[in-house]
Amino acid sequence: MSMINYASREINCKLVYYGPGLGGKTTNLEHVYGKVAPDKRGKMVSLATETERTLFFDFLPVDLGTIRGFKTRFHLYTVPGQVYYNASRKLILKGVDGVVFVADSQMDRMEANVESMQNLYDNMAEYGYDLTKIPFVVQYNKRDLPNAAPIADLQAQLNPGWEVTDRARQRVTPDPVNEGESLIEQVDGTWIERAPYFESIALQGQGVFETLRHGAKLVLKTLS
Repeated sequence: MSMINYASREINCKLVYYGPGLGGKTTNLEHVYGKVAPDKRGKMVSLATETERTLFFDFLPVDLGTIRGFKTRFHLYTVPGQVYYNASRKLILKGVDGVVFVADSQMDRMEANVESMQNLYDNMAEYGYDLTKIPFVVQYNKRDLPNAAPIADLQAQLNPGWEVTDRARQRVTPDPVNEGESLIEQVDGTWIERAPYFESIALQGQGVFETLRHGAKLVLKTLS
């Protein structure tokens, strides 16, 4: 979880990008890294596997304000997409403050998306983390491709929601990002909550910073 550096007066937060192989996790981080001012970011570290890279770097957002006089430094990580790198996936999740799940919108990648989402829940549970209770954002990437699945289908498979048992939270909560939708609503007599989601074309930078900014704000909300 987040760590405080009293010397530099910074709160260090860890945000992990999870998802299937070649879904766009690396593209997200590369875009962010390329747009952040050099004096506000650390060095990008790349660990290559046979099929893709695991990246991480830290940066100091300038538009998120401070918490009790402390600046916030975010450490962004990607995980390997392939299941056989699961040990690395679990290691990277240790001490996580928030998760961004990057889904590949292509219809023929639905099974890989579902497998990766289940793997995320399983790995989080092994650490005693409840994914429904920590900052969690879903990004549907590659929305420009002709074989991109409808958002409704992706939501049904990857973000169907979890039951809200706290009566104080059992109220319709509009989605501030997607007009006409709700983050919390009653479905067939049961109150459910879904993770906020964003559509993106990471190769073009569309939706990348919107996803990151929302995930970061959710993390900061837990600290304030």
